[in-house]
Amino acid sequence: MEIEIIPIRIEDKQVLANLLELYLHDFSEFDDRDLGENGLYGYAYVDHYWMESGRYPFLIRAAGRVAGFALVRVLQRNGQTEMQMAEFFIVRKYRRQGAGETAARRVFDQFPGRWVIAEMDRNVPAQRFWRAVVKRYIGDAITERHDDGRVVQDFVVPG
Repeated sequence: MEIEIIPIRIEDKQVLANLLELYLHDFSEFDDRDLGENGLYGYAYVDHYWMESGRYPFLIRAAGRVAGFALVRVLQRNGQTEMQMAEFFIVRKYRRQGAGETAARRVFDQFPGRWVIAEMDRNVPAQRFWRAVVKRYIGDAITERHDDGRVVQDFVVPG
């Protein structure tokens, strides 16, 4: 299956907002979030991806169809650059077919350097996904720690 990673233009922001609702619906299993009175979850940082530097929204396409998104943040911490996978989502139809792993690898390839990926302690499926993807991508050169209710993986993507 062909997987594409495409920067999301501001003109296509609504596509991301729509996908974020599906993501937040799935995620509500872990964070106990309720719908707002308007029937939406709402994602407070959608606009920030076009207003702030260091934020990169990507649309994921599988076989030409919309299949998910990746939201990357590039931060400066203690004088070092750090990439974060702020949010990552693959629609259920394309899960367990390699779309997520291929998409993640392609995003990593675009941002060599130190990466940090954090998942909620309760989100065991995400922990399994990221452990497997990162291990196949870079081998055992990963550290994992528990931090304030989250599992955090640190690794370096060679550049």
